[in-house]
Amino acid sequence: MDLYKEILINILAQQEIHITFPSLQDDLNALVEMRCLTTLREIRSVLDDPALDDETCFQRIEKIVAIFEKLGSDGGMRHDFG
Repeated sequence: MDLYKEILINILAQQEIHITFPSLQDDLNALVEMRCLTTLREIRSVLDDPALDDETCFQRIEKIVAIFEKLGSDGGMRHDFG
């Protein structure tokens, strides 16, 4: 059975792939732009949060990183908080 899988994987890896989403009717660029705008609004609300003062800068950064992670992005090179 493993040989069969290996042969099948090799054959499929050499084929051209076309992926479609029949139920997706919106413009993908518009969807991405809207998600970006929503993310920027969330970041702005963290930065404007009066409950977070300068002494809690770490918490601000961590909240912003969490927002980016929720979007599917990583925390970047500076997310080395543990």
